[in-house]
Amino acid sequence: MKEMADALYLSLWYPNLRLASLPDKLAAVLTSFTAHGGDERVYAVTVWPVSWHEAPVFQRVYGRAGEGAEPKAAIEEALELLHDDYAYEFQIGWSLWEMETVESLEPKWARVSRLVRVTAFGPLFDEGSYEQEGHIRIDFGPDAPFLEEDADLNALAASHVAQNIRQLVDLAAAIEKNSGATARLLWSELGESLAQRLAQRLAARLGQGN
Repeated sequence: MKEMADALYLSLWYPNLRLASLPDKLAAVLTSFTAHGGDERVYAVTVWPVSWHEAPVFQRVYGRAGEGAEPKAAIEEALELLHDDYAYEFQIGWSLWEMETVESLEPKWARVSRLVRVTAFGPLFDEGSYEQEGHIRIDFGPDAPFLEEDADLNALAASHVAQNIRQLVDLAAAIEKNSGATARLLWSELGESLAQRLAQRLAARLGQGN
């Protein structure tokens, strides 16, 4: 039975982080994407007051790829409203190998761009949720490209899945280093780690091969 796709997150924490330091941390995180399959520009920004239940106080869509905003410019615009109880969300493109299936045709692999959400939390936003979520949280979206449970795990599929995982690992390491994070956590909504789910998938495929 196929597992449901799970949302994948990376949380980052910084020691004694001051609110005024958020712009520099965000810039380091967003610019790290470029060398690891991500866009150079930001697609959109949203500023949330108090909690996720409130309506945004600021939102702007710049556009994809060349139409997007330079990270520092987008950060400067969003963080004009710098408050302890606000959250600042930035959307940026990130490309991974994904399997495309067309009825009666062989599966085809292509590099597909997805929107990733990078959110910085003020210390009082949503009752101090940064303690669990991180000072900065990256929402990678569904973890399907790192498992591709609809694909036969042949040499080609395994190669593309491995490339996606390596890209994720390299990006997480670069973000941690470039932004000066002292703690990071890759986690999912279902609670199972990506490594656990991948191990289960590999074990299932090996079992089918016996």
